[in-house]
Amino acid sequence: MQEHLQQLSGPIVVALFLAFFGTSLVISLRISQKRENADGYMTGGGRVGFGISSASMTATWIWAASMYASATSGYTYGLSGPIHYGLWGALMILLIYPFGRRIRKVAPRAHTIAEVMFARHGRSSQLMLAGSNVLGSIISLTSNLIAGGALIAMLSPFTFGQGVIAIGAGVLLYTLWSGFRASVLTDFMQVLFMLGAVIIIIPVVFFAAGGPDLFVTGANNLTPQQSNFFSSDAFFNQGAPYIAAVLAYAIGNQTIAQRLFAVREDLIKKTFVTATFGYGATIIGIGMLGVIALYAGIEPTGGDVNNLIPQMAATYLPPALLALFFIMIIGSLSSTADADLTALASIVMADIYGQNIAKGKPNPRTMVLVGRVTMIVAMTAGMYFAGSQLNILDLLVFVGALWGALVFPVIASFYWNRVTNAAFSISVVVALATFIPVRFEWIEMTGWVAIVFDVLATIGIGVVLGLMAFGFFGKRVAFWVAGISILASAPFAIGFLHTYPVLSGSLVAYSVSTILCTLITLASKKPPFDFELIKQRTGDFDPVEEIVARAATGSIDTVATPAATTTSDAVSAAGK
Repeated sequence: MQEHLQQLSGPIVVALFLAFFGTSLVISLRISQKRENADGYMTGGGRVGFGISSASMTATWIWAASMYASATSGYTYGLSGPIHYGLWGALMILLIYPFGRRIRKVAPRAHTIAEVMFARHGRSSQLMLAGSNVLGSIISLTSNLIAGGALIAMLSPFTFGQGVIAIGAGVLLYTLWSGFRASVLTDFMQVLFMLGAVIIIIPVVFFAAGGPDLFVTGANNLTPQQSNFFSSDAFFNQGAPYIAAVLAYAIGNQTIAQRLFAVREDLIKKTFVTATFGYGATIIGIGMLGVIALYAGIEPTGGDVNNLIPQMAATYLPPALLALFFIMIIGSLSSTADADLTALASIVMADIYGQNIAKGKPNPRTMVLVGRVTMIVAMTAGMYFAGSQLNILDLLVFVGALWGALVFPVIASFYWNRVTNAAFSISVVVALATFIPVRFEWIEMTGWVAIVFDVLATIGIGVVLGLMAFGFFGKRVAFWVAGISILASAPFAIGFLHTYPVLSGSLVAYSVSTILCTLITLASKKPPFDFELIKQRTGDFDPVEEIVARAATGSIDTVATPAATTTSDAVSAAGK
C-alpha cells in the first residue's frame, strides 16, 4: 500500500527554517559574551540548574537519529522493536547517575572523561577515550544530518544534499557563538516542540491509518516473528545488542559526560531520572510509526528505511500538522547535533589543545578559538559523510559496541585504586582488535574458534549485568549477579552466540577488556593511586571571571587551575 505523499512548499520550508534557526540564533546572541569564558563554553561552569539540565539531557537523546532508528526497529521487528529500543535507551540515561556521582566526586571541575583519564593514568588513556569520542560524535552528527536530509527530500521540493547543507549551517550558526551554553538553552525550547508534537502527531497518524482495526486488517503483513511480542529475532538482533551498548553510551559518550559535568552536583540524580522517563516515553511512542507502517503494508520510499518517518507524516498528516512535524524533527536533530559539536569542541579544547599541545597551560582565548574551529571542521566532515546515507540503526549499534571496550577500564579507574595506565591501554587496544573482526565477520566461526568466542561472549554477559548491578547495589551484589548470569547463560549461549555477530562482537569487547585489565592490574606492583590527586590535576582553565566575582564579595577561595591563568593572577587583577 502506498498513499500519495504531500509536501510543504519551498517558501513555507524556508520560513520554518528561518523561524526555528533564527530564534535559536537570537537566544545564542543574547547569552554570548564579548570575552567568551573557556569553561563556560565547554560546561557552563558546572552550575546548570535542574530545569535546563533535565530538558537538555532529554532533548539531546530524543534526537532525530534515535527517532528514525526506533521507527526502523518497529518496522523491522514489529511491536517489540520500539520497546527494546526505547526501554534500554532510557536505562542508559538512568545508569549515568550512580556512576556520575562518583565521577563528579573525584573530579568536580573536569570538562571531559578523557581529561580525568589523563589525571588518573596519563596521555595514552586520555587520547584513547578522546579519539573514540571524536569518532562517535562524528558518526552521531552524520546520522542526524542524514535524518535531516531525508526529511527535506521527502517533505519539500529541495534535495537531500540541500537539506543537509541547510541544517548543518543552521545548527553551526547558533552553536558557534556560545558553545555549550547555547546548546543547553536552545534544548529547552526544542524539547517543548518535540514533546508537544509527539503527543499530537502519533494519535493522528494512527487513526488516519485505520485506528484499532489496523491491527486486524494488517496482521497478514507481518511475519510470525514480527507478530510475536517476545520475538527472539528482535531480542538477539536489536534488544540484546542495545542492552550491551547501554553501558557504553552511558560511560563513553562525551555528550552525556558534558551534561554530567555541567549540572550542579546535588542535582545529578534528579536530572537524569527525569530525563529517563521523558526519553523512554517519547522514543517508544515515535517508534510506533514504524509499527503502523508495517501493519499498513507501506514500503519505504526508495527502499530506504531512513525515509520511513517523513513518509508516514507526508502520507497521513494534514498540512498544518505536517509543518508541526517538520519542526519536531528539525528540533530533535538540532538538539543532538549541537551537543555533538560542543562535545567535539570540548574534547579538542581540553584534551588535545589544553593538555597535549599547551601542556596544561593554555591561553583561554585560544581555547575558545580552537573550539569554534573544531565545530566548523566537524560540521564539514559530517556533511561530507552524510552523502553516504548509511543505515542509522547500524551506525548507532556500531558506536555503542565500539565503546564497549572502554567501559570496564573506565569504571574501574574511578573505583579501583590499583588500575594502571598499562592495564587500561592494553586492555582497550586488544578488546578493539578482537571486536572488529568478530563484528564484521572476518573470522570463520566454526569449530573450536566459535566455542572460544562464545565463551568470551558469555563472560561478557556477566560483565554487562554485573556492572549494571554494581552501579546501583555495590560490589558484592555485582559479583553475585555476574557469576550467576554467566553460569545460567552458558548452556544456551555457548555454541549459539557467534551466529549473532553484532551482539557477539560487543560482548567479546566487554569480556576481553575486563579480563585483561583485571589480570594486568593484579600483576602490577605499582602503589595504589590517591584519588585526591584528580581534583588537583583537573579544574578551570579560565577561572578569572569567577575569582574576580568572589573577590568582590569577599568569598574567594582557591580553585584548581591547570591553565596559565592562576588564582594569584586573578586575585591581583581583582585588586587592581
